[in-house]
Amino acid sequence: MENQFSRTELIIGKENVEKIKNSKVAIFGIGGVGSYVVEGLVRAGIENFVLVDNDEISISNINRQIIATHSTIGKSKVEVARERILEINPNANVEIHKEFFIPETQGILDETIDYIVDAVDTVTAKIELIVRANKLNIPIISSMGTGNKLDPTRFEIADIYKTSVCPLAKVMRKELKARGIKKLKVLYSKEEPIKVNGIPKENIDETTISRVKQTPGSISFVPSVAGLIIAGEVIKDLIK
Repeated sequence: MENQFSRTELIIGKENVEKIKNSKVAIFGIGGVGSYVVEGLVRAGIENFVLVDNDEISISNINRQIIATHSTIGKSKVEVARERILEINPNANVEIHKEFFIPETQGILDETIDYIVDAVDTVTAKIELIVRANKLNIPIISSMGTGNKLDPTRFEIADIYKTSVCPLAKVMRKELKARGIKKLKVLYSKEEPIKVNGIPKENIDETTISRVKQTPGSISFVPSVAGLIIAGEVIKDLIK
């Protein structure tokens, strides 16, 4: 008898569908990348989610975030994402945290989580997430910069120490090496950030790197592709 995962079962098998169903994934940052990670994971069969983001949806999010529409402007991103998950799979369990993850954040991560997705913007939050994931021995994948990019075919999955071009990845390599983190799976782009008046607009944490502070440009088909690639990596790792 057909169900919503019948086609998925044809390609990965019933046992793996059950494995995915019983897995719990924490997604930090429900923006252009993170919202599509959520979309890819719930449609693949993940039923247990932890969503972390303090933002509300604004009109400028509509160009790239799947949860952003005119009817959701002003609403909490994690609450709208939870509603969307439950519309797709009413059996899902969705734990939400309406807060920004910072080094002082307590709780959220524990041994019940099978995979962590880092789709947050700031270097300090990324580093703290990665350090905690390592301590808890939870697999993690981290998204590097997707702003000021136009070519979604330039994304690659790699270890952080094998990345190039991406300004954010450069900062992350230095910071993680200083903390003794020897490996990290990331998604990054080999496309040079688009420049305006000769100045890269890639927005990296202002406390970590000194550069002109401008809002990065974005377009619908770049962060979305990044998010779906990450979702694919999470699923492939869970069913290995």
